[in-house]
Amino acid sequence: MKNHRQTFLRAVAAVLANLAAAGAVYLFTPIPAADALSKVGSRGNEVKAIQQELKDRGLYNGNVDGIFGSATESAVKRFQQQQGLTADGIAGPQTLAKLGITMGTVPEANEANVNLLARIISAEARGEPYEGQVAVGAVVLNRVEHPSFPDTLSGVIYQPGAFTAITDGQFNEPIADSAYRAARDALNGLDPSGGAIYYYNPDKTSNQWIRTRPVIKRIGAHLFCS
Repeated sequence: MKNHRQTFLRAVAAVLANLAAAGAVYLFTPIPAADALSKVGSRGNEVKAIQQELKDRGLYNGNVDGIFGSATESAVKRFQQQQGLTADGIAGPQTLAKLGITMGTVPEANEANVNLLARIISAEARGEPYEGQVAVGAVVLNRVEHPSFPDTLSGVIYQPGAFTAITDGQFNEPIADSAYRAARDALNGLDPSGGAIYYYNPDKTSNQWIRTRPVIKRIGAHLFCS
């Protein structure tokens, strides 16, 4: 039995070595989901909103530049101490709520919401694997819950400049049957994106900013990012 086990382990090792040589070892090393909370190193509109609120409260004297540095962290800690929160310097949901920076909630999976979400999924991810379609729907819903985006499903989907499918006419094309199933799965809590709030096709985009976002995973042609 011991010899059989050693033979099996040697065979597994050989397979892994061959995969590594072929550049495929990533199949066995899932990329962990990136943390979307605002903390040191974060950048963007959410950080600007945090800085402005802290500045208005007299807790932050730096620039409202959207860059979460040590000064912003110290101000967040002071605010958290004032509010009786854990003073970790990370602007999580409780801290954002105390600051008055709102987040929406995932809508129910009723017919109207399924149809609207399915339409953007079909327009943005028609032809992608089913997992990728669900992931696109999840990104839309993650934005609803994120302080940097509108708080409603329609607000996120119709946010100016958010989705190219709105402007290039794809949004008005017939909806793929798989997109309805993907929309229901996403609305019921399935998130293959790992919590992403952005995605893009690296072979097609010319947007350099999106390429700076931390990648969580790739599904089909899309990279999903925090």
